[in-house]
Amino acid sequence: MSALSKKELEILLEQCRGFEKPKAKLEQYVTPATIASDILNFAYLRGDLEGKIIFDIGCGAGRLAIGASLMGAKDVTGFDVDCETLVLAGENAKKLNAGVNWVCMDVSKITGECDTVIQNPPFGAKKKGADRPFLDAAIRVGKVIYSMHKSSTRDFIKDYIEQKGGKITDISQVQFEIPHSYSFHKKRIKRIEVDIYRIERRDEF
Repeated sequence: MSALSKKELEILLEQCRGFEKPKAKLEQYVTPATIASDILNFAYLRGDLEGKIIFDIGCGAGRLAIGASLMGAKDVTGFDVDCETLVLAGENAKKLNAGVNWVCMDVSKITGECDTVIQNPPFGAKKKGADRPFLDAAIRVGKVIYSMHKSSTRDFIKDYIEQKGGKITDISQVQFEIPHSYSFHKKRIKRIEVDIYRIERRDEF
């Protein structure tokens, strides 16, 4: 199967339904289709996707996991602590004929090993450091990790990744648009600068 182009993938991922009643404490935001397709296309070109075992940790409505399946991943599992959200993710996957395993589980309980983790963890707007358990899990189970974090935390995140046994190979910056989702939001759309990291686990660590 030939890979989808980045634009073709973006158009498909736009069909995924988002959260109808997002939970603020879980910082439930859907990864924009443009950003999801960029990450997945880059991972494909780096050889981290096609024929690989993929974990999406904190998968939410499933856009990254579904995209990984559509791009030829061998086996994809999406993990999320919100079981209700996984019902929505399953519906999105069925609509796009994507093969994804959905597992309702807290991030701290995730075990096993995969070739690549692709994740969009909480940015820590409601709970400082909320993204750290996701990095811990990703470096524990993944050989290669793609992870998104606020650019304002770059110095801390770079040090944290190194301390946990990860080696950063690439960092790119994108503008992440968050639509008005919660009562405390003041703007119709909030734009924040987000870093996308590609990380390799140092097995000798």
